[in-house]
Amino acid sequence: MTKRKIGIGFGTWAWGNKLVWGYKPETDDILLKKTFFDAIDSGLDLVDSADSYGTGSLFGRSEKLIGDFLDELPKRKLKKITIATKLAPFPWRIGRNGLHKAFQESNQRLKANMTRVQLHWSTYRYAPWQEEQLLNGLGDLYEKGLIKEIGLSNTGPKRLSFLYKKMKERGIKINSIQMQLSLLTKPSLEDENIKNICDENEIEYLAYSPLGLGILTIPPNTSPKPKTFLRQKLFQRILPKTIELRTLISNIAKKYSASQAQVALNWVRSHGAKPIVGIRNPFQAKDASSALKWSLTKREKESLDFYRNKCLANMPQNPFTSP
Repeated sequence: MTKRKIGIGFGTWAWGNKLVWGYKPETDDILLKKTFFDAIDSGLDLVDSADSYGTGSLFGRSEKLIGDFLDELPKRKLKKITIATKLAPFPWRIGRNGLHKAFQESNQRLKANMTRVQLHWSTYRYAPWQEEQLLNGLGDLYEKGLIKEIGLSNTGPKRLSFLYKKMKERGIKINSIQMQLSLLTKPSLEDENIKNICDENEIEYLAYSPLGLGILTIPPNTSPKPKTFLRQKLFQRILPKTIELRTLISNIAKKYSASQAQVALNWVRSHGAKPIVGIRNPFQAKDASSALKWSLTKREKESLDFYRNKCLANMPQNPFTSP
């Protein structure tokens, strides 16, 4: 079997998020529109959003922007991309029909262009009975022809196996799993197990935060100050402990006349996962797509693996990720 070339998708968490990304609609929306079209024109083939992207009164903002932009996208281009969103299993979204209203609202914001609906995180740690119910509810929508594909997010290998089998019994495939994966996530056996389950069952492995909230793109000899307090704190904690790793990334980037972001994205691809890279401007869109033009050698991948294992700082893990 020939190995399929892994593409790159883009994420839209920042589109509407003031808290972490300092979003300003009056200046950002025009830029985000150009970013969106440049990303698709340059070969990024999956758009990832969530109903909870957008802080406070901007709830659902990311989906709304995407929906508006999709209105102007030619149908032939729309056919080539996957529009994926995630529905949040908030504690008040209860029972088998708990996500139905959220689905309808997301579908409206995305102008009925949704390809894949993903459960945003596992409820296993606070309401274990709820996870299967919600997924079955998505299965009901799938059987009615309202959803084309179903995916999971922040779900560990044990639950992934269990839920995959449960849906398979209904004749429904889980198409993808989305997990945090980058050179700054702690290597774990769980991660290896997830990859194996994906390979065995042809589940698409999607990696979010592949650039470690931008840390992996910072040259080794610089310490910039991000705009928001949350990212400032993260940079202060992680940057000083990642100089060796970022030096190696920088050296590999120079060899390919590429950016550090491209190296980090190609490391994710070398591990069999499709990176979902957050983009906020046209330069980032084009830069990310340039990573599709080259790949790491086996030796470069192994060197990066080695320095990742050695790294003294890691990204915080999602607290809701199930076993």
